[in-house]
Amino acid sequence: MNHNTPLSPRPLSHLSDARSRVLTTAQLREHGVPAAKAAEQCRPGGPWQQVLPGVYVLHPGPPTSEERLHAVLLYADRPGVPREAMITGLAALALHGFASAPPLPSLDRIDVLVPRTRRLRSAGCARLIRTLTPPRPEEVTGLPVAPVARALADSVARLSDAVSVRRLLTEAVRNGHCEPSAVVRELTRARLLSRPHVVGAVDSLLAEGRARAEGRLYRLVRAYDLPEPVWNVDLRLPGGPHLGGVDAYWPEQAVAVELDTRAPRHGAAADPEWDEYTRKREHLERLGITVVRITPKKLRETHDQQATVLRTALMAAPERDPAAYVVVLPR
Repeated sequence: MNHNTPLSPRPLSHLSDARSRVLTTAQLREHGVPAAKAAEQCRPGGPWQQVLPGVYVLHPGPPTSEERLHAVLLYADRPGVPREAMITGLAALALHGFASAPPLPSLDRIDVLVPRTRRLRSAGCARLIRTLTPPRPEEVTGLPVAPVARALADSVARLSDAVSVRRLLTEAVRNGHCEPSAVVRELTRARLLSRPHVVGAVDSLLAEGRARAEGRLYRLVRAYDLPEPVWNVDLRLPGGPHLGGVDAYWPEQAVAVELDTRAPRHGAAADPEWDEYTRKREHLERLGITVVRITPKKLRETHDQQATVLRTALMAAPERDPAAYVVVLPR
């Protein structure tokens, strides 16, 4: 008697959806199908096919994209362990709705993210990418999928075409999938910023992110009926030195807004951009000008709070000592 075969196996006739048409050797055994029977079903002309080691599709035709995705996840996950693998790379971007990502049927291999300790090799359509600290997956069409920033980094790592990289990064920000800082953080972690075509794409990404942040700031000022500032100006002392540029300035109230769209610099001893920003802010505040720093993420996620901060700064102007006179010039 085969002790691996259940006494009352579950029939296969009820399996109809894509997830159920893709089963592992262990799952087939639960249905009363031993490994030898599964191998027999996969002979040339047979009704099944083995698409990955230990993973079967229960029909003879080409697997659908959904079946291939389920297959690579079943292959990468450890039996009896809660799901730890997730789709990443270009397949993940396609699932996230990226128009610039290749469609799923055109991908020969599907990237799947697994813990570094997972002892398994890439095989067939499954390409394993190992990570020391897996991100929290997002559920897309019922599948565990890497967050956009991580999926972008895993995609860029395998792309040498500058145009394709730029399109993916720009779409990520333009369509609101994630913040530029999150993308740069993942690219930095993956040590991809030494590649010239990636650096150029990141410059476009940051420019796109700044343009979107400026647009949100414009809309915030008008939606909350704040006084209209002068936009994108340089401040100077009369006949004196350049004080720096700001994104918005209210001359009567001496309140300035600066959007913080710096790229994160992990591992650096110092951030020159942050040092320069700090010097500029401290100089302006010594002159009596209130500087409000806003990040793109705050503009996107807490616009009510940012509007309150700005309104409070503007209303408090009469209670402060008069600010020094500065010259306002277009930037």
